[in-house]
Amino acid sequence: MIKEKMYPLIGLFFGILAVSTASIFIRYAQSGAPSLVIATIRLITAVIVISPIAFFRFRNKVFKISKRELSLLLLSGLFLAIHFAAWITSLEHTSIASSVVIVTTTPLWVALFSPIFLKEKNNSSIWIGLILAIIGSSLVAISNQCSFSSETIIQCEDLRLTLDKNSIFGNFLALIGAWMAAGYMMVGRKLRSSMPLILYIFYVYLFSAIILLIITYGSGLNLFGYSNNSYFWMILLGLVPQLFGHSIFNWALGHLPAAFVSIALIGEPVGTILLAFLFLKETPSVLEFLGGFLIIIGIFLVTFLNQKRSDQR
Repeated sequence: MIKEKMYPLIGLFFGILAVSTASIFIRYAQSGAPSLVIATIRLITAVIVISPIAFFRFRNKVFKISKRELSLLLLSGLFLAIHFAAWITSLEHTSIASSVVIVTTTPLWVALFSPIFLKEKNNSSIWIGLILAIIGSSLVAISNQCSFSSETIIQCEDLRLTLDKNSIFGNFLALIGAWMAAGYMMVGRKLRSSMPLILYIFYVYLFSAIILLIITYGSGLNLFGYSNNSYFWMILLGLVPQLFGHSIFNWALGHLPAAFVSIALIGEPVGTILLAFLFLKETPSVLEFLGGFLIIIGIFLVTFLNQKRSDQR
């Protein structure tokens, strides 16, 4: 009995490890391929693998999608496409630590936008969490230009130089990635109550891949002519974090409380930063560490405390 209860926890650990590899695989792939191509092949790989499963399990439902569901699936695919395009590109311009802690602020933005689009009420923990995350994001944003000083506590370069820095642009792209992921999740809430998970993922990944194909070719790029090494990392990106990692999270939700799984997702930036240190020799600065810590605390307040109060109603 104890062993059976341990299986979801073990699975969750490997799920966190799987999604934590995404930034590492992207960095390796970026040595030989553009970010838009990486994002596109990531989704195409996922579609190729999940298509036969979707058609085999839901062959009677695949082509019976209402116009409303189809429009929402297209919107969800658009959000996911822009999320990957923005976030993967951000890794060209800023550190893995900065990018991953900013892009994982998604639960905060879902909480902020839910009252507007989903008519869901927020409580005080959400606003406190959001304020902490904004402060943390600000520290991460200036981390490459500022440092601790014994005289002024935080000492920065000239403001004009700071604003011109490449990392600011990368951090902003990661923030766009978080916003788009929030939109993707909110649309998913409307669809998942009436649509099986596999079918939903199949359509969203398919539409996202098509949108990314249009963006990629519209930008003058194509999917061919890159090194075998780059294709290896791009395909691995679609298999490990995209399919394996996220599938484990969805499986774990059937065996563990949603609040617990939500908190476990905080392990992604921690795992990513650790892997970046081990494989890419990227060490987060003091400000990145402090800012990331505040963001994680903010996510904790939003995902765990808010969920706990909801369960008590």
